[in-house]
Amino acid sequence: MNVIAFNGSPRKNGNTAILLNNALQGSLSQGAKGKCIDLYDLNYKGCVSCFACKLIGGKSYGKCTLKDELTSILDEINNADAIILGSPIYFGAVTGEMRSFLERLIFPSLVYDTNHSSLFKKKILTGFIFTMGRKETAIKEMGYDYHFGSIQFGLEKIFGSAETLCVTDTYQFDDYSKYYAPLFNAEEKAQRRKEKFPEACKQAFEMGVRFANAHSI
Repeated sequence: MNVIAFNGSPRKNGNTAILLNNALQGSLSQGAKGKCIDLYDLNYKGCVSCFACKLIGGKSYGKCTLKDELTSILDEINNADAIILGSPIYFGAVTGEMRSFLERLIFPSLVYDTNHSSLFKKKILTGFIFTMGRKETAIKEMGYDYHFGSIQFGLEKIFGSAETLCVTDTYQFDDYSKYYAPLFNAEEKAQRRKEKFPEACKQAFEMGVRFANAHSI
């Protein structure tokens, strides 16, 4: 089994990266192969709306025609059995790099029909790990649930399945005393980091285990 994780955070050792690595380790513990790709290391653009992927009889029908550092990565996904994506929430949505990646990942395989059919060649497992500094109550209060749901819907339609893990109230800073952020309580943050973040890491690990085991059935 081949699992590819995609880190949509600019931080290679931050909350999102830690959770993704736990998910990947979960799969590796069951004999899978895999790696994590940092999207911020790549030079690429989002969809440019050229519609070459929708042109009947076109050489790029069902695939993105853009050529950049994401091209070979998209080719790799064709040989993957599972992908696990992760992004922090910036200004109410995933990062710009992750959004651009999703456009290039999902749109070429999406058919403009009433069923939202898929041109992707096979069914693979997909997961998305969201991290955010706000508390869990903000998910509904600020409409994040719609954003998360729309991404899950797109992954399910194209690849056949998707699951989501949302980790809230995460650390933004190593030392809150150095930054002006009265919205957050540093002591509460530290306590949650100690008590809850390890649980989230375990949940991510278990996601990776489920993916590996599901593929082996």
